[in-house]
Amino acid sequence: MEENVIREIGINEILKLIPHRYPFLLVDKVAILREGEEGIGIKNITMNEPQFTGHFPENPVMPGVLMIEAMAQTAAVTVMSANTDGAKKGVFFMSVESAKFRKPVLPGDQLKMHVTKEVARRNVYRFRGEATVNGVLHAESTFTAMIFDEK
Repeated sequence: MEENVIREIGINEILKLIPHRYPFLLVDKVAILREGEEGIGIKNITMNEPQFTGHFPENPVMPGVLMIEAMAQTAAVTVMSANTDGAKKGVFFMSVESAKFRKPVLPGDQLKMHVTKEVARRNVYRFRGEATVNGVLHAESTFTAMIFDEK
């Protein structure tokens, strides 16, 4: 994916790190650039995904909120992959700020979500995310999530 990848997380490990499942799992793999701090998620967009049956069926476009969710899932995998205490953890979205949608994402595109941790206070993390296709910016946002211990 990138030259400075320190490790790549495939789908089997993603399924262990975050609770999302089909049809809401929106990341296929993640390249960790800085452990717990920065990663790049990959989502291969295919026409057989359920959102395209109702989101402009004659002109299928990936919904912007799903691009933000894909960035958040990438951030969750990036943070959770650095968890070394062995405790089972969960992640909840808290806020989305400054979301901008620049270009549509279409079936056949490969969406890359580059996320970088900006701030972490206790168990609350703020990330900056950019979603690109072929190096062109399609969406961006700042978002906050909380990591918690699952019982």
